[in-house]
Amino acid sequence: MRITPATELKNRIEKLQKEMAVHSLGAILVLQNADLFYFTGAIQQGALYVPLEGEALYLVRKDYARARMESGLKEVIPFSSPRDIPGVLADFGYAFPDTIGMELDVVPVSVMNRFRKGLGGCNISDATPMIRKVRAVKSDYELGILKDAALIVDKVCKRVSEILREGMTDLELTAELEFVARKEGHQGLVRMRGFNNELFYGHAFSGSDSAVPTYSDTPLGGVGLNPSFPQGASYKSVRKNEPVTVDFSGVFDGYIVDQTRMFSIGELPDKLSKAYVDMVLILNHAKKIAKPGATWGGVYDECLQMACDMGYQDHFMGSKGAQVSFIGHGVGVELDEYPFIAKGFNDYELEENMVFAFEPKVVYPGLGAVGVEDTFWVGPEGLKHLTFANHELIIL
Repeated sequence: MRITPATELKNRIEKLQKEMAVHSLGAILVLQNADLFYFTGAIQQGALYVPLEGEALYLVRKDYARARMESGLKEVIPFSSPRDIPGVLADFGYAFPDTIGMELDVVPVSVMNRFRKGLGGCNISDATPMIRKVRAVKSDYELGILKDAALIVDKVCKRVSEILREGMTDLELTAELEFVARKEGHQGLVRMRGFNNELFYGHAFSGSDSAVPTYSDTPLGGVGLNPSFPQGASYKSVRKNEPVTVDFSGVFDGYIVDQTRMFSIGELPDKLSKAYVDMVLILNHAKKIAKPGATWGGVYDECLQMACDMGYQDHFMGSKGAQVSFIGHGVGVELDEYPFIAKGFNDYELEENMVFAFEPKVVYPGLGAVGVEDTFWVGPEGLKHLTFANHELIIL
């Protein structure tokens, strides 16, 4: 079990406190699991109180013993109710702030109100942008874990060529690949921040199923097994001369990478083969332009225009009517972090050590989808690969 170093947690909290000073915010109360893990090294039930200055306080309701073992923070304190917080602050000599920040993009209103009541009805503001900004730039420690996660999806990719056969169902293929990932240390859960966004390992589907849209904010959906989770693999059988998409998230010690590779049994139709080659060209173009200082939206606009010039305006990043307005998404503790290589983010710039997955894809309803995806970190001169499997369309 990897324990996040105390120095790592200290640096993260200090960066958050600098953001708080810029925005004149006296304190932040972190409640969501992904953010708790990032700032405390644990997700034991409770809250992290981050003052503008001084030590952060990890207030734990359940389980205190595990939190004490898992978190490298100096102050891990048992508590039972939000009503305890004012007394804890007084014990540490912290003045009670007029306004406290919370993650208002994800914290339920009922939870926010319960904490606000316990805090004497103080003002609550949204701390989400500050938290996401701090999390967007990865440390060397985080990059090391992400490289370990990339090893998982590489082994998954290699396993496809060993087991893919005509007649096996998409579900059988997915189960075999999940088995490989799990044995390599995949934690199973792929965390997503967006409301009602859910994912289990990733997607593996074939032929026309890969072009079926669904509710999730993703370019590909899949039929799934039933309406309660209508995405991913179904009972469809793999056939010759159709695309097999393996879009898998590798998760190791809490950190996520994303990779998509394409396979087929026999040659693909020319339309799909050409589209796949073009998607690799767009990926390679992004590698040239996505440098520190480039805007998130600028990279998106240029790559979208490239796809449209190639003739894919009605098929790029989803079928017509179901297209998404992004080509890339930040990854880390969650699958949908900053930066967003997406429409409208032209005032946000890439910074060194930001990490994102870039996934140009083309969807033809009734025929199938093709695309490629890699996870990169932003180096001083441009993008550096975290995922590294060969880009070749693998024909068996």
